[in-house]
Amino acid sequence: MEARLARLAGLATRRRRVIALVWLVLVAASAPLAGKQVERLSGGGWEVDGSGYAEARALLQSYPSHRGELVGVFVEGESAAAVGAAVTRAAAVAARYPDLQAGGPPQPLADGRAALVPYRYLGDVGRMYDFAAAFRGEVVRDAEGARTRVVGEAAMWSNFQEVSKEQLQEAELIGFPFIVAILLAAFATLVAAAMPLVLAGSAVVVTGAAIFLLAGAMEISVYVTNMASMIGIGVAVDYSLFVVARYRRRLREGLDPEEALRDSLASAGTAVVFSGATVVVSLASLFLVDVNAIRSMALGAIVVVTVAVLATVTLLPAILALAGRRVERLRVRVPFRRAAAAPAGDGAFWTSWTRRVMARPALAFGAGTALLLLVASPLLAIETGNGALQQLPPGAEVRAATERLASLAGPGSLGPIQVVARDGDAAARIAARARTLDGVAAVRPPLAAADRSSYLVEVVPAAHPESEEVQGLLARVEALVANEREVAVGGAPAFAAAMDEKVFGGLWKVVLFILALSYVVLLLLLRSLLLPLKAVLMNLLSVGAAYGVLVAVFQWGWLDWTGYASPGYVDTIVPVLLLAVVFGLSMDYEVFLLTRIRERYRSGASNADAVAQGLAASARTITAAALIMVAVFGSFALAGASSLKQIGLGLAVAIFVDATIVRLVLVPAAMRLLGDWNWWLPPALRRVLDRDAPAAAGVPA
Repeated sequence: MEARLARLAGLATRRRRVIALVWLVLVAASAPLAGKQVERLSGGGWEVDGSGYAEARALLQSYPSHRGELVGVFVEGESAAAVGAAVTRAAAVAARYPDLQAGGPPQPLADGRAALVPYRYLGDVGRMYDFAAAFRGEVVRDAEGARTRVVGEAAMWSNFQEVSKEQLQEAELIGFPFIVAILLAAFATLVAAAMPLVLAGSAVVVTGAAIFLLAGAMEISVYVTNMASMIGIGVAVDYSLFVVARYRRRLREGLDPEEALRDSLASAGTAVVFSGATVVVSLASLFLVDVNAIRSMALGAIVVVTVAVLATVTLLPAILALAGRRVERLRVRVPFRRAAAAPAGDGAFWTSWTRRVMARPALAFGAGTALLLLVASPLLAIETGNGALQQLPPGAEVRAATERLASLAGPGSLGPIQVVARDGDAAARIAARARTLDGVAAVRPPLAAADRSSYLVEVVPAAHPESEEVQGLLARVEALVANEREVAVGGAPAFAAAMDEKVFGGLWKVVLFILALSYVVLLLLLRSLLLPLKAVLMNLLSVGAAYGVLVAVFQWGWLDWTGYASPGYVDTIVPVLLLAVVFGLSMDYEVFLLTRIRERYRSGASNADAVAQGLAASARTITAAALIMVAVFGSFALAGASSLKQIGLGLAVAIFVDATIVRLVLVPAAMRLLGDWNWWLPPALRRVLDRDAPAAAGVPA
C-alpha cells in the first residue's frame, strides 16, 4: 500500500492540473443532484417481515377502512359550523386526488368543535411522501375560524423531509465556525486550513449526487442525508488533516515538495486508506440487520467514507502539488499561536506525559479502564423504544397536530393494538376478554373483512402507543390470544416490539462481524497479532462509554435541567448504528497513532521510545482531528432529530474518550506492559503478509 500510494503521489504531481480539473467538473456536476436528493428519499424501509405485525398488516388490506396508508384531515375551530365548512373544503381538495379514498365518516370531537376525517392513500408507495407534501400544501390552512392539518405516517415523514433540510443547515452552521477555528489553530495558515474544508465539501456534494442516483433505483431512508453529512464532514476533514500535517512536517525537515508529498501519501495516506477500510467494514456489518432503512443508512455512510478516502489520495495530493511550499502562506494570528505554529513533532509535553504513564503502566491502565467501565455502567439498564413522532421537533406542524388530536380523542386512539382473527367466534371471545385487561380505554366491536375471511378487533390503550405501559398491555394481549388459532397481532405497539426484536436479534451478528473483520484489517496494516486485539478491546471501551452516556442523558434525563425533554429511552436503531460507526471512526486515531509508533520501532527505536516518540509526533494532529469530530457530531446532537441527537452525542463522547483516556493513558500503558510482544507475528504469517509488499523508496521498511 505504501509503495502504491507513493507512486500515486508521483502521478498527482505530474498530472495535478488534470486531476484537480476532473474533481472540479465532478463536484460541479454533482451539486444540482445533491440539492435534490431529499426529494427522492423515503420515510419507509422499516418493514419487519416475518413478524406478527407484518402478518396482521397484510390481512388488513382486506378491510376498506384500513387498506393503504392513513391520511387524516384534522380540523379544529371556533364552532361546529366553522369545522364543518373546513371539512367540506378539505373534501373538495381530496376529490382531486384519485389515489385518495374516504376511510370512513368524519369523527366529531370536542362537542363538534373538532373533527378527524380519515382518508386512505392507495397509490404507489414510492410516491406517497411526494403526495403527502402536495396534499398538505393544499389542505393546511388557518382561516375562517378553523385550523386544518394533515396527520398520519405519510404526513409525518413528508414534514420530516422538510425539517431535516433545516436541521442539516442548522447543524452545519453550528459546526462550521468551530471546524474553521480548530483548523486555523492547528495550521496557523489559511492555505493549509482551507484544504480539509475543500475535501469535506467535495466529498459531501459528490455523495449527495450518488444518493440521488441510488434513490432512483432503490428505497433510501430520509435519514441518509444527515447521516452522510455528519460522517462525511468528520472523516474528510480528519483524513485530509492527517496528510496535510505530515506534508508540512516533511517540508520543514528539508524535503522538497515532491519528496514530501510522496512520503506523506505513503505514510499518512496508508493510515487513511486502512482507517477508511475499517470504517467501511464496520458499516457493512449493518447489512446483517434485516431492516431496509438501516441498510440504506449504512450504504450512504459507506459511500461518503469511500468518496472521502478517494478524494484524500487523489484530489488532496493534486492540491498539495499545486500549492507546493505556498501551503505555508497567509499566516494568521490565533490564540496559542506559538503552539500552533510549532512543528508537529516538537512535543516535549507529550513525550514527558507518555513516559510518566509508562513508568507505572499497571496503575495507569487499571485506573483508565475502571473509569471507562464506570461511565459505561448505565448500559446495564438500557431500555430502547421507537418514537417516530418524536423525530419531529415539538413545534413541527404534523407533530403538534397529532399531539392535539391525541389530547382530544385519547392518547391511544391513534395507535390501537389490532388483533386479526380468522374466526368470528374467536374475535368475539378476544374482544370480550380484552375489555377486562388493565390499561384498556376501549375495545372496538369485531369488524369483518370485505370477503369475511377475517375479523378485526381493535384494543385502544389508555396510554400513548409508544409508552412502556402500552408495551406491557401488548404483552397481555398476546398472552390472551396465545391459545387461539390463526390470530395475528398488529398495530403501532406491535410494530415497535417487532422492530426491537428485529434490530436486537441481529446485534450479535453485527458485533462478531465488526470484531473479526476490524481485527483482520488492522493485522494487515500493523503486522502484529496483539496490537489489533488491543485496538479492538479499546474500541469496545469507547463504545461502552458512549452507550452509558446515552442512557444517562436520554433515558434517565440527567440533562433535562437544561430544558431538553428526554424521551425516557434510547431509540431502537441507535445502539446498532452507534456500534458500527464508532467502531470504525475510533480506529482513525488508533491507526494514525500506531503507524507513527510502528515507524519509530521499525527504524530501530526501543518499544518505550517508539511509543513516546510516536505519540509526541501525532499528538497535536490527533487532538485537532478529534476536536473537529466532536464539533461536527456535537452540532448534530444540538440540531438533529431525536435519533440523530443520540447518534451525534454518542459519537462525540466516543471520539472524546478515544482521543483522551484511550490515546493518552490506555494505549501507552498497554504497550509498555506488552513490550516487544506488541510487534510479535509468527514468521510464517509474516512471510504471507509481506509476499507482495515491497517497500517504497524513501519509506521506512
